[in-house]
Amino acid sequence: MKYVKPLSLLGNALKTKVSVPGRFLGLDVGDKYVGLAISDPSNMVASPLSVLLRKKTNIDLMATDFQNLVKAFSVSGLVVGYPFGKLNNVEDVVTVNLFIEELRKTEKLKDVKYTYWDERLSSKTVELMLKPLNLHPVQEKTMLDKLAAVVILQEYLDYANRYVNTEPAE
Repeated sequence: MKYVKPLSLLGNALKTKVSVPGRFLGLDVGDKYVGLAISDPSNMVASPLSVLLRKKTNIDLMATDFQNLVKAFSVSGLVVGYPFGKLNNVEDVVTVNLFIEELRKTEKLKDVKYTYWDERLSSKTVELMLKPLNLHPVQEKTMLDKLAAVVILQEYLDYANRYVNTEPAE
C-alpha cells in the first residue's frame, strides 16, 4: 500500500489509460468494525457497502477481503477516515494508524494507493440521522459504521471533484 495526497488519488485515477477510472473504497476504521462504502464508476456518489469485523487475529483475512473488493469493484484507491484535529482522542489516531500498518504488512495490497480524509463529525452526523428510526442497537451500530464510511467518502469525492481537472485528455 502506498500513501498519496488526497487530490493525487483522484488525479492519478483520471490519468490512467482506461475508459473508466477505478472506483474508491471508503473506510471508517474503529476498534471492532471497519465500515465500508464504495463510489459509483464516475466517482461522484458514495454508497454503503458492508461492515467488516476487526480483530487482531483476522488482519490477514481482512486483507484478502480487501483484495477481493479491489478486484470485484475495480478499486483504484482507499479513502481512510482519519481523526484530524482530535487532540484529546489519541486512541482513535492510533487505531487508524495501526490498522493501516497491519494491512500494509500483509503485502496483499501492494499496488493499492490510499489517502486519509478528515472523519470528524461523520459518526455524529449519522447518529443524528439514525436516532429517529429507533433501530435495534446491533442494527444501528452496523448502519452507523457503513454510513459513516459513506459520509467520509462522499466528502472526499465532493472536494476532489471540485479541485481536480475532470475533463478528458485528448
